[in-house]
Amino acid sequence: MIYRSFSKRQKMTMLWWRTKDYGKRDGIICDGAIRSGKTVSMAVGFVLWSMASFQNEYFAICGKTIEALRRNVTTHLPVWLEGIVRITEKRSENKLVISAGGRKNTYYLFGGRDESSYAFIQGITLAGVLFDEAALMPRSFVEQAVARCSREGSKFWFNLNPEGPEHWFYKEWIEKRREKNMMYLHFTMEDNPALAPGIKKRYEAMYSGIFYDRYVLGRWAAAEGLIYTMFDKSRHVVPDVPRDYTEYLISCDYGTLNPTSAGLWGLCGGRWYRIREYYYDGRKRMRQRTDEEHYAALEELAGDLPVRRVIVDPSAASFIEVIRRHGRFMPERASNRVLDGIRDVAVHLSAGDILICESCRDCIREFALYRWDDNSEGDAPVKADDHAMDDLRYFVRAAFSPQRFSF
Repeated sequence: MIYRSFSKRQKMTMLWWRTKDYGKRDGIICDGAIRSGKTVSMAVGFVLWSMASFQNEYFAICGKTIEALRRNVTTHLPVWLEGIVRITEKRSENKLVISAGGRKNTYYLFGGRDESSYAFIQGITLAGVLFDEAALMPRSFVEQAVARCSREGSKFWFNLNPEGPEHWFYKEWIEKRREKNMMYLHFTMEDNPALAPGIKKRYEAMYSGIFYDRYVLGRWAAAEGLIYTMFDKSRHVVPDVPRDYTEYLISCDYGTLNPTSAGLWGLCGGRWYRIREYYYDGRKRMRQRTDEEHYAALEELAGDLPVRRVIVDPSAASFIEVIRRHGRFMPERASNRVLDGIRDVAVHLSAGDILICESCRDCIREFALYRWDDNSEGDAPVKADDHAMDDLRYFVRAAFSPQRFSF
């Protein structure tokens, strides 16, 4: 693809930081259709801004993996910026040194592959960061990189294709872009003058349904590969109103670095209702809680209700011991047969045996994100946005077990 000219939206992406109206924003988000010219305008704009604004500073350029980042962005930068800057790549150090007009800055390359990736970017002080395909990176990595930008005048640059409407980036950055002081531009294929009309028509003919909405129109459409396709908000999400519950259970998925999720369930008229929940993400809040603090949250979740059993993540040995020591609840190790649990949840969702009160927002959110892992050798869910889904599995395996007893 040869860029001989740029569209109005591409030019704005490159030069927004120089304008009176937008120059004081803390960053820019560009989303939209595939092949819409986001990557080139974001990458060029990021380098132009950083070189014009700083000298001898450190920046980050982030992708899903460093290999993908090189393939999609950094190998093209010398061509896109030919005659404007000089780029030296130090491949063994995963960095670029860019110089122009007597200025020089260093750009480190990072891959945000999974939840553990946030550790790679800890400790560095940055003047800015560019995320290529930000929606494919875990939240912990993106937020850690953003937190590294402490130089005065630093800015965040986000380039991404849409995912599902419950995706954390859509909720936290696009919907909250005004309070985060971000500029937002939505791209379509019409914004890429280098894309031939025939190619545009080919893409339009290639996709349908969700894929057309997401790839061609650039909309945040429901994710493909959902596990609980039978979940329907209009059917399964109910108001928070008093009910005559006859029995209560708590289910809990325990995490140290990952979130801890717990649900309070009540039985009414032969149906189980998730009445309220506790969801604590230590990475998001930048503070891990102790077992005693999580236990105190369980006490608060139960209130003065006659809850006896707590179905707990079987790997949480220390937390189970804390629950047992306090003496109020009877901890029970959950069944962690994942596929059996998923099948059981699907059966009881379809039957209408499980209902979710509308205040249980994290559980409702994860229903829209919990999907099969296409890269797994066997059937397995993606290990992300699954903590409420895990405690849901634990609950169903316990509550609907033939061996279940009442109190």
